[in-house]
Amino acid sequence: MSEKILVCVAWPYANGDLHVGHLAGAYLPADIFARYHRLAGNDVLMVSGSDSHGTPITIYADREGITPREVFEYYHDRFLETQQRIGISYDLFTHTDTENHYRVAQDIFLRLLERGYMYRHVQRQLYSEKEGRFLPDRYVEGTCPHCGYTEARGDQCDNCGVLLDALELIDPRSKIDGSTPVVRETEHFFLDLGALQDKLAAYLAEGKDHWRPNVLNFARNYVAAGLHGRPITRDIEWGIPVPLEGFRDKRLYVWFEAVIGYLSASIEWAHNVGRPEAWKEWWYDPAARTYYFIGKDNIPFHAVIWPAELIGVERLYEEDTSRRLNLPYDVPANEFMNIEGQQFSKSRGLAVWLPDYLDHFAPDPLRYYVASVMPETRDTDFGWAEFVRRNNDELVAAWGNLCHRVLTFAYRHFEGRVPVPGLMDRADVGLLARIDVAFGPIGRLLSTCKFRAALNEVMALTREVNKYLDEKGPWFQIKEDRAAARTTVYVALRAIDSLKVLFAPFLPFSSEALHRHLGYEGAIFGRQYVATFEEEGRSHKALRYDGSDATGRWAPSELPAGQRLQRPRPLFQKLDPAAVEEGLL
Repeated sequence: MSEKILVCVAWPYANGDLHVGHLAGAYLPADIFARYHRLAGNDVLMVSGSDSHGTPITIYADREGITPREVFEYYHDRFLETQQRIGISYDLFTHTDTENHYRVAQDIFLRLLERGYMYRHVQRQLYSEKEGRFLPDRYVEGTCPHCGYTEARGDQCDNCGVLLDALELIDPRSKIDGSTPVVRETEHFFLDLGALQDKLAAYLAEGKDHWRPNVLNFARNYVAAGLHGRPITRDIEWGIPVPLEGFRDKRLYVWFEAVIGYLSASIEWAHNVGRPEAWKEWWYDPAARTYYFIGKDNIPFHAVIWPAELIGVERLYEEDTSRRLNLPYDVPANEFMNIEGQQFSKSRGLAVWLPDYLDHFAPDPLRYYVASVMPETRDTDFGWAEFVRRNNDELVAAWGNLCHRVLTFAYRHFEGRVPVPGLMDRADVGLLARIDVAFGPIGRLLSTCKFRAALNEVMALTREVNKYLDEKGPWFQIKEDRAAARTTVYVALRAIDSLKVLFAPFLPFSSEALHRHLGYEGAIFGRQYVATFEEEGRSHKALRYDGSDATGRWAPSELPAGQRLQRPRPLFQKLDPAAVEEGLL
């Protein structure tokens, strides 16, 4: 029986291009996970979108002299193109400036207010006398009171990860003009996290053995230290209006409303596919499992604050009082991937930008390299020399060369068809059996978000097939015992066909090409495309995945003897190491 799997992926601020740090932190692991579960026959819903309302967007707009909408629409379009090119297979990648998201976010605000989990409070905030306005948290920088980092933001310190109030900063300064702000009073709504503390602690206490220790320990310690009210509205012009008289000039805080996007995107997806209630299959069915793929800097928002919102809301658009919105089943947050010793930073321009990479190279080599060094349990490093080495030594020499030489040999010597095997010996049977059995443990690794280990197992099997081929030597057998050569090539093609499936979540583009080379009709996965939706007189673009014609299954090869092969072409290209030294990468 298929399972309901909801894959929620971090929402990028639409203020700059995506980079390899984003890919390693959230997007690639989520895509590998979703593709595996689709192959396994499970019902996957994978959602995300552009975060349209963050202050990084207004800061960018102020700097460039344009509107926040112009900024986010430009980068949203870039996100759609980039993620389609790198193969992130969202069922829906939308954005937070839709009427649907406005409605859902405002309804959650009112529901929390109705249930007594919000209160009004006059707070002191930093105010720029020079600009005549309150400064949102991201408009302020200063020294972190916890670790002494001198470039801490007004909402969080990137160095130690602690969430901050801008008033806590030592020597605060405006990011716009460097002036020193003053403190003034303003009234806002607060989410009463303290009132939700016991329920959060109970949620985190049990059934979390499958969580990564760093995520679980952080969340438990965060709650145990004591939760306090946190403002969920702010003085800013860009964003979702507070749906109450007297507060129409204020907006919902982006940290509060952006996580609601997982729910609103699911609702939007259901509407788009013509089944308006379908989202409830993932959000209300207690058997459904929800996974949140994020970077470690987002752990407090997804392991503590978003569950608090869900607990406080309890249900939305649901009349059955026995049903509760599902809480996160897992939050497999990744650590950081650095770039040759330094942390990726969009704001500082320190990154390997995905659009630039994709203009020069194929997507699968980058997907392979990032997956092989994915920062699942500790920070890792992206290095161009290592990228070239893994491409040349592993993708090209081990996997690509195996496929090409077997397919080329079969195409040349057996009339372009899968040969009919003779009697198999122990080596033939043993190889296929080892690969067949591997679908179970590799699938378990993927389903528990151990992607590096899964990829290592697939590559180890690839090396076994290369060893088998070298020992059998069909290029010698063909001269003396054509029947033996037929059997060897048949076994090798069956092995490659199975490995194609095992590699497919990691390498979807080359796996689809190999699928065609092996003579199959149809595709392993569905297709991705950019769709335009009309919504109350306004259109918006989103990335969609249509899996209705997908034929792939998480199962060993059933390649039939006699199937016609396509003329093979190399799956990967060797890269020149000198290109790194010359700065061509």
